[in-house]
Amino acid sequence: MKETFRFNSISDFHAFCSLPGPDHPLISLIDYSKVRYPVDDTELKWIQNYYSIGLKRNVNARFNYGQQEYDFDSGVLCFVSPLQFLRIEMKPEVQVEPTGYLLLIHPDFLWGTSLIKKIKSYEFFSYQINEALFLSDREEKIIVDLFKNIEKEYQNNIDKFTQELIVAQLELMLIYSERFYERQFFTRKKSSHELLNKFEEVLSQYFESGNLIENGIPSVKTIAEQMNISPNYLGSLLRIHTQQNTQQHIQNKLIVHAKERLSTTNLSVSEIAYELGFEHPQSFSKLFKQKTNQSPVEFRKLFN
Repeated sequence: MKETFRFNSISDFHAFCSLPGPDHPLISLIDYSKVRYPVDDTELKWIQNYYSIGLKRNVNARFNYGQQEYDFDSGVLCFVSPLQFLRIEMKPEVQVEPTGYLLLIHPDFLWGTSLIKKIKSYEFFSYQINEALFLSDREEKIIVDLFKNIEKEYQNNIDKFTQELIVAQLELMLIYSERFYERQFFTRKKSSHELLNKFEEVLSQYFESGNLIENGIPSVKTIAEQMNISPNYLGSLLRIHTQQNTQQHIQNKLIVHAKERLSTTNLSVSEIAYELGFEHPQSFSKLFKQKTNQSPVEFRKLFN
């Protein structure tokens, strides 16, 4: 079994990739063409204790993040948060010159700034690697310029303004990335619509399987896993296209099936609640009234 490396610091990663030590111990912009993974390994696995934002092109490796994999044949931007598992399958038979940048930020650099909490609200840090951001040429220039601004700042004489100026550039990069992701959800319509159709198919199959008593109401994580995407990416996609999150869609589907049973069967409200995966009928009645402004009994009376 291959060893899983643990990079506790940015310096650890620099040393692993045969790079000179970082100019700053807590933040580093790496020219990806200079990264050299150990050549005697065909597979690398690691966990890192820092954030990374990577713009990579023509990498002779396949990156696996969670259960997903992605080939960086063209320039894309991807985000990895601390303590996430990354696996890389090297492809030595592919002779290309990788290019791009890798920005590493240790969480300690963000302490005392507003970004230490806010960075966790950017959902793309928990997207799968194959849900990376595809940049237009104009968008890529904006991101690269921000990379360079950050590098110039920490390479200059460090003073009391250094951290604040770097954090401002980093926050600007994250805001732009959020905007570009939203653009991607619309411009890559074929992919988005296929995912939306897949979501509806998976959700319908779950509710029509007759296994709700055994399995319970599907969670957001369960649905996302069946679709092979991350819960956050699914949630973002649904909010952009439907103005509702994944949990709301699950509840709406549940109410549709509840209405069907209430209007076409003689099952009691408790029996219907149990069939739909609820442990307690009161929880079912509360959700039903919240969604329809009627109790299940009141709804049923409309059909009697």
